[in-house]
Amino acid sequence: MISLPETAILLAAAIIAVALFRFARLSSILGYVAAGLVIGPWGLNLIGDVRRITQVSQFGIVLLLFIIGLELQPTRLWVMRRLVFGLGAAQVGVCALLLSAAAFGLGEAPGAACVIGFGLSLSSTPLVLQVLAERGQLKTHYGRAAFGILLFQDLAVLPALAVLPRLSPLADHPTTGSWWVGLLKLVVVSAAVIIGGGRLLLRPALRIVARVRVGEVFTAAALLTVIVTTLLANLAGLSASLGAFIAGVLLADSEFRHELEADLEPFKGLLLGLFFICVGMSANLGLLRSQPLTLLGVTAGFVVIKILAISALGRLGRCRGDSAWRLGFALPAGGEFAFVLFTLAARERLLDAGSADLLVLAVTLSMLIGPLLLMAHEAVTRRWLSPAAAPFDAFEEHDIPVIIAGFGRFGQIVARVLRVKGLPFTALDSSQTHVDFVRHFGNQVYYGDAARLDLLRAAGAESAQILVLAIDDVDASVRTAVLVRAQFPHLKIFARARSRQHAFALMDAGVTEVIRETYASSLEMAASVLEALGETPAAAREAVRRFREHDENTLAAQYQVKEDEQKFLATTVAAAAQLERLFEADRAGSEPGPPHG
Repeated sequence: MISLPETAILLAAAIIAVALFRFARLSSILGYVAAGLVIGPWGLNLIGDVRRITQVSQFGIVLLLFIIGLELQPTRLWVMRRLVFGLGAAQVGVCALLLSAAAFGLGEAPGAACVIGFGLSLSSTPLVLQVLAERGQLKTHYGRAAFGILLFQDLAVLPALAVLPRLSPLADHPTTGSWWVGLLKLVVVSAAVIIGGGRLLLRPALRIVARVRVGEVFTAAALLTVIVTTLLANLAGLSASLGAFIAGVLLADSEFRHELEADLEPFKGLLLGLFFICVGMSANLGLLRSQPLTLLGVTAGFVVIKILAISALGRLGRCRGDSAWRLGFALPAGGEFAFVLFTLAARERLLDAGSADLLVLAVTLSMLIGPLLLMAHEAVTRRWLSPAAAPFDAFEEHDIPVIIAGFGRFGQIVARVLRVKGLPFTALDSSQTHVDFVRHFGNQVYYGDAARLDLLRAAGAESAQILVLAIDDVDASVRTAVLVRAQFPHLKIFARARSRQHAFALMDAGVTEVIRETYASSLEMAASVLEALGETPAAAREAVRRFREHDENTLAAQYQVKEDEQKFLATTVAAAAQLERLFEADRAGSEPGPPHG
């Protein structure tokens, strides 16, 4: 366990370093790594036992892979199949081949060269995605390509972690068949967990927990899901990260996806930050003194190879304009899985300890300079590229434009109209029983409380255009409106109000489009009643129109004096009298005169 003083040192270092790096408009991950360099054994040596802290921080990678698994919906994979299995596979294959050839040429054994080439071909998923998100470039053409490549890399790591121990000279049975034992075990365990654990055990268990409607209990259930799956994977001889990934995949198309992502995001962020601090602390800076040229040569060599190879593949993949070069400069750095691979390879005697330390430090340096290279490339592009060539990356993927919060009878009608028009939406509802019922009829709705900021972010509120606020509970509806107006001012809110007081509360929250839930249907029925009593359809519609106009004006007037009970009552009485005079004058065939009194 990490002691209290060590926790204070880690938190203080993270806060200071990340704040300084963000003020300098650099990635927060660079701040974490720099904090580790400062407080680690080669810096101020404030914390000596790095290995103990690293064991705790590894859970951040586990949570990261779980959330990556949550993103792997079959429909999304099918849409991105060319980027993931085409461009992604080509990037890993080409870069691994080139880097393996370079390592072999420098004197490494064939097995070690393959491990080095594959490890250096990977990039850091959290680093790249964080940098692109901070720069608002995740939805650009090259941002989507980068995400597809990173997704394939994460998939490729899993069988590599399973197979690597079989390549060791220390393995008990280094036969050809043992190469496939890990892969076969991966397939069997994945199928058993996804089909058996997901469908028959995990989802029903989460439904029961969701019905308790206690947020911290569901958060605990989410963490328990990850931990239990990783333990099962370890029992099967697979890695903890693989178990977490499988757990995410089996919940990728469930109604709990957004809620799980929102619940685990704070834990993932803190533990990943701790992991990158450990990266900085673990870096053997003594190599900068003993082998500076070798270290810089290895770092520069694999970074340049990856930039050129990925840019060429991006061009072959029809990346437009400058997107191919931007893709190359987005992915040149190494990744966190390289640390895992090289450490495991050293333990299995595939790599000697000195080479592993050198490679780990080279990857660390590449992660420090990678974001800087992207920034430098963009600065040069803006300065020297002709104006006609720059806008190619301005084409962005259309995000889901509508979020429907509350998927009861009101929200469902809005959703059905949107679906008929072919407009996508994300629906949220806090009742697990209701979610089960609605999903039974083929509707895509997710479990979660829309009054939570993290859930709204996970559902895409930052890029959506409209929020349909159809929550049945008045307090939850108003809380959500207040939160959305404060955090997502660009979102236009169309809110359902159950009563006049509910409407007033929504108006207080800044909502301008308030629709009273039974109002329109009541007016429609009133028109039908008038027609049944002998009114012409035109006369009935006109009477309803005048009533509606008057009532909306009355609502606005009452809102202005809603805090003063006497004025509110006076306004209500005066409005009723005015309405009576309006229709009396209508029956008499003349316009109403000025109000009396």
